[in-house]
Amino acid sequence: MVNGIIGRKVGMTQIFEDSGKAVPVTVIQAGPCPIVQLKTQEKDGYQAVQLGFGEQKANRTNSPKRGHLAKAGVDSARVLREFRVQSLDEVSVGNIVDASVFSEGELVDVTGTSKGHGFTGVVKRWKFAGGKKSHGGEQDLRRPGSIGASATPSRVFKGKKMAGRHGAKRHTVQNLPVIQADPERNLLVVKGAVPGPPNGLLLIRKASKASSA
Repeated sequence: MVNGIIGRKVGMTQIFEDSGKAVPVTVIQAGPCPIVQLKTQEKDGYQAVQLGFGEQKANRTNSPKRGHLAKAGVDSARVLREFRVQSLDEVSVGNIVDASVFSEGELVDVTGTSKGHGFTGVVKRWKFAGGKKSHGGEQDLRRPGSIGASATPSRVFKGKKMAGRHGAKRHTVQNLPVIQADPERNLLVVKGAVPGPPNGLLLIRKASKASSA
């Protein structure tokens, strides 16, 4: 059985419980994802299913990818991703995976690429307090300050928090409860926030470290 699906972040909203409490949720377009290829232990050294997601014009798909999709009987797929599985008995090429693989109350791990902020300073990137705003400290308002000693150790230690590229990294948020799964509309609603901007690509898997949330 496939334990994950490819999706796209629609956005965030809130729902209200019977008690009146507002719960923040993320709406995800989950699937439909055709199975494009099966990876076997004998041939590939591991077991996995390769899923496709999204549509792509034929003139924007290169020849090897078109042949790969045609072999599986899939018209088009913008994205291809693999999901490890314990067994390949219940799956076959051409099957469609949708939001029905998840159920309400189940915990999932959501992987995505965080929002990119470009090259940022230490105040924005690491939440430094900055320097004094008065008494002669105006020029130090957003500066990082000292980055180390002088003759000893005569270098800057690795991992020092400094200015640099901020965001646009792969992140996984674990143990998010599924609030609603709607296979007919290909929608998955999970509690809390997930990485990335609206329309960002997401990988949703069954929780690997499931705990009571």
